[in-house]
Amino acid sequence: MKIQCWSVGKPNEAYVKDGITDFTQRINKYFKAEWQLIPPPKNAASLNEVDLKKSESIAIMALIQKDDFLVLLDERGKQLNSPGLANFLQQRALDSTKRVIFLIGGAFGVDEQISKRADLIWSLSPLVFPHMLVRLILAEQVYRACTILKNEKYHHI
Repeated sequence: MKIQCWSVGKPNEAYVKDGITDFTQRINKYFKAEWQLIPPPKNAASLNEVDLKKSESIAIMALIQKDDFLVLLDERGKQLNSPGLANFLQQRALDSTKRVIFLIGGAFGVDEQISKRADLIWSLSPLVFPHMLVRLILAEQVYRACTILKNEKYHHI
């Protein structure tokens, strides 16, 4: 199973990039994992919120394959604790899911088309975080879930 983390937005600041790189390398010991940044449209500043989300949606939908399991991160989604995320990953692996995509939408969220396509809408927290921090938290939590599946000592209950 491949784990892909997608985020709409600009490249990571240095203070976040190193952490994301570190946790992604750790995840690769368990599952193949990679990040993909989806750049905002070139005319983003001139678009209203609805048109911006539609434009981002077109770019995202062009990348999603039919059998991908899409997890949309949204503060209004279902909350999972770390063992719950581990169980989720284990179930996807048992179901022979080829690719799980964790998607962090743009500054205004995502178009309804993406929400409807999502197989799971997941909330890291009811709080709203800067997108770059969400990337880091996502990478750490996926790594934590992997260590839980292998019964390693990283996660303390």
